[in-house]
Amino acid sequence: MDKEKKNKKYKAKLFFINVISRLQRTAEKIFRTDYASYVFYSIIIGLFVGLAAVLFHNSIEFFNKIFFEQTKDGLFFLGAAAVIVLPAIGMFIQSLMILSAPDIAKQRGVSEVIKAVASRDGKIPFRTTVFHFIAPVISIGSGNTVGPEGPAAQLGGGIANKIAMLLRISDSRKKVFTAAGAGAAIAAIFNTPLGGIFFALEIVLLNEFQAGTFSALILSSVTASAVSRAFLGNKSIFVFSSPSVGEYHNLYIYALLGIIAGLVSLLFISYSNATSEIIQKKILKKIPQWLWMTIVGLIMGVSGYFYKDIFGVGYSGINNILSQAVFWKTTAILLVLKFILVPLILNSGGFGGIFAPSLFMGACLGSLFAITLNYFFGFNVDITAFILVGMGAVLGGVNSIPIASILIIFEMTKDYSFILPLMLAVVSSTMIVQIILKRSVHEHHLEKQGYRLASKGDINILKSVTVKQVMSNEAVLIPEETPLPIVIKKLMESKHSTFYTVNKQNILSGTINETELRQIITEYEHIREVLVARDIASQGVTTVLENDDLDSVMQLFEKKGADEFPVMDTVQKNKVIGTVRRYEVISAYNRESLKKDMPEFLSHELETVSNKKPSRVFDDFSVVEIKAPDKFIGKTIADLGIRKNYGLTVLMVRTNNSPYSENQDDNNLFLPEPNYIFKNDDILLLFGSNEKIDEFNS
Repeated sequence: MDKEKKNKKYKAKLFFINVISRLQRTAEKIFRTDYASYVFYSIIIGLFVGLAAVLFHNSIEFFNKIFFEQTKDGLFFLGAAAVIVLPAIGMFIQSLMILSAPDIAKQRGVSEVIKAVASRDGKIPFRTTVFHFIAPVISIGSGNTVGPEGPAAQLGGGIANKIAMLLRISDSRKKVFTAAGAGAAIAAIFNTPLGGIFFALEIVLLNEFQAGTFSALILSSVTASAVSRAFLGNKSIFVFSSPSVGEYHNLYIYALLGIIAGLVSLLFISYSNATSEIIQKKILKKIPQWLWMTIVGLIMGVSGYFYKDIFGVGYSGINNILSQAVFWKTTAILLVLKFILVPLILNSGGFGGIFAPSLFMGACLGSLFAITLNYFFGFNVDITAFILVGMGAVLGGVNSIPIASILIIFEMTKDYSFILPLMLAVVSSTMIVQIILKRSVHEHHLEKQGYRLASKGDINILKSVTVKQVMSNEAVLIPEETPLPIVIKKLMESKHSTFYTVNKQNILSGTINETELRQIITEYEHIREVLVARDIASQGVTTVLENDDLDSVMQLFEKKGADEFPVMDTVQKNKVIGTVRRYEVISAYNRESLKKDMPEFLSHELETVSNKKPSRVFDDFSVVEIKAPDKFIGKTIADLGIRKNYGLTVLMVRTNNSPYSENQDDNNLFLPEPNYIFKNDDILLLFGSNEKIDEFNS
């Protein structure tokens, strides 16, 4: 019976592989040029992401009705106070989801899309995408005061990533399409195609601009936005009368609002970080997470009971502020509540984003700022203009997206009249935040998880390599009392340029290298019988552990100005087990960079190679894609001696498993190590002379 199930599963796998392969071949025939297929895939991704965004939006509306109509009616005995319980129920459900899948629950928000785009594998498991579709829908639908944009970006990135995997698109393009999917989701949710494009550029791609990338972003975002408009309409989210920006000599006032918005953004980020530390390190150590989340939900419910505009995404509240239907004291309270509750909900475990809350806080801040100018300083400014500018300024400050913020506000309001003060305020706000933090809130979140982003978005590849993998097992240790002539003799005879002194307890006490010896060489004849190792050694030794990553070691090299460190055992902390040198770390970096870049280069060059049809490289030499023979299965490259026995070189191996598998090695084209064991369905990319290839095929 089990055998029959396995056979059925295997046949299903083959069926899906064949379907995908046929689709790819059809696409290649129709779109013969590389650019045409690029355009086609971008539009397909925009289409699917747009549909997913519409489903996400409608799901929030659906759950909102379930909670605030059906569930509320079921709690009729509580009367109007029933709304207090609704966010708590939503938080409790989310806590159960976290309990059932804790690892997936941690992979939340835009940061996960950035990691997928920046990391080597660049894969987002589909189960993660589904989980982070459901959880935010429950969170926002039950009234929690968070936004849908961060989860939507994760949803869009996850769907685009999965489509790229199904179509077996190369890794570099998969990363571009993942970023495009995130931007397309923002475009669909906000109905802002330009905002979605620059969101992906500024946040996901960390401002790494390339012409091909830009094309994918444009096509995906425009397609997703068109789908959204077709299903959800093309009306502006915000309703207001055309704003008056006032005299241009008063533009400095908008810059002042931008500076204040930047300071508020800094306070919000700092408060969010502090809240996270307190909740994770103190509160959740004493209280179960489900109980704490329920308590936070009740706090949210009480706030909403007295100030209903705080419930949910908050767009209706912003419209009330724009229409000046909210008294200034209430506006101030709403600002404080949103400021306090959003980090409290998210850091407790609730799911949602900070885009919509940023807009809400900006609207409150702009309104209060304009009212203050009019009442206390005798100005007669248009409050609506300052509300809209404040929205963009806080959105840009909190999320470090100046261009995207300007375009999002412009497209959401469909009004060009206040674009100049908007630009001035947003730039002022983001400048303040960048001067202090020097990075976005998303980069900060990644650094807390241990990821360090390089300038072009690559997660530092040395993070994945440990000292143990590159260290030398030799270290020259000499007693402190060793006479100077013996020290020099050892240095002359040794291949090492650095010695380490140890005291009588055999504990490291100092370092001797060529620099120290060079300083005394002119006086050597006079001091040779006087000095011992301890006298010339630099006191204090910087050590590293064998399981430290090379990224931290390289930073130590830069900080200390050293070229070598002794490596200590992780168990016996005083035991020296070897040394690690700067050039070894650099060599490791080069090797890892090669491993990272070479598969992508070869996969791009070899994507036209078909099974058993050699692709000519130069005279009498070709590359061919061949299924691993039965005699290869279960053996390593080293065991088989392919180069020696067959005269061929294994360039790459392609695993040919189901495209629906979540296995991180599936559908992967990679450089095999000598100890790689061949498996069923492995496809080999072989290079060699045409004669040797013919012999291998015969």
